[in-house]
Amino acid sequence: MKFPFKSVALIGKHKSLDVAAPLLRMAEFLSSRGLKVLVDKSSAEHLDSCPYPAMDLPEMAGMVDLAIAMGGDGTMLNVARTFSPHHVPMIGVNQGRLGFLTDLTLENMLDVIGGMLEGQYVTERRLLVAVRVMRDDAEVFSGTAFNEVVVHRSQISSMVEFEVRIDGEYLYNQRADGLIVATPTGSTAYAMSAGGPILHPGLEVLELVPVCPHTLSNRPIVVHASSELEILLHRTGDIRVRLDSHTSFDMQQDDRIVVTRNPGHACLLHPVGHSYYHTLREKLLWNQAF
Repeated sequence: MKFPFKSVALIGKHKSLDVAAPLLRMAEFLSSRGLKVLVDKSSAEHLDSCPYPAMDLPEMAGMVDLAIAMGGDGTMLNVARTFSPHHVPMIGVNQGRLGFLTDLTLENMLDVIGGMLEGQYVTERRLLVAVRVMRDDAEVFSGTAFNEVVVHRSQISSMVEFEVRIDGEYLYNQRADGLIVATPTGSTAYAMSAGGPILHPGLEVLELVPVCPHTLSNRPIVVHASSELEILLHRTGDIRVRLDSHTSFDMQQDDRIVVTRNPGHACLLHPVGHSYYHTLREKLLWNQAF
């Protein structure tokens, strides 16, 4: 991570018309501080005029010292997958709903980011996972996930039948609507809705959460992040593997999904005094009086 920052990528919420005004305010603020500003091309399309260079995300990723995402967690997930291989730190401004990853608001963003540009921030590293699909010992798909890897049925009503192995050791066979392999970051997303535990983002673990399993004995399990997870499909018929609700791949019978820790990481920057537990209280309404 390079500091002080000299160039910044601005990324707005996908296909959101509301992002134009705050994004321009942010761009003007950063430019007034002497930083070079690049705007992602899809966000620039919603601006009446854009005096800043507009580029695709992969093109910007290798050209900036900092990325600021203005949207919801989905925006941050997209930015993280693209910018993390280039070791670019990220700041999130919440313009979505929950916003577990975007802790700045539209109201305080300029004041807070002004301080962060002067070094008033804390750094947090988040775990990523690498995903491969093997078919007859050949790799037919690969990708990176920040939140989760989900095996799920698409258009069929019958259950998914699969086998799970951890570091080569058989764990279980299962019939369910699907299976979620979540990082600590993803533990407050789909995995939480499916009954999985909330994991502190600093933990070096992964969780496996079945979706509507057929037997009551099937429960979520937490394993070390260094584990190699294998999911072998015994029955298919319009079954997919999906990464962060963004990228998907259609599976065939006897395909193997291999999930391992990605050697890189996502770097998030937070204001000084940031507390994950405060975020949980605020987003999950734990601070409401009875």
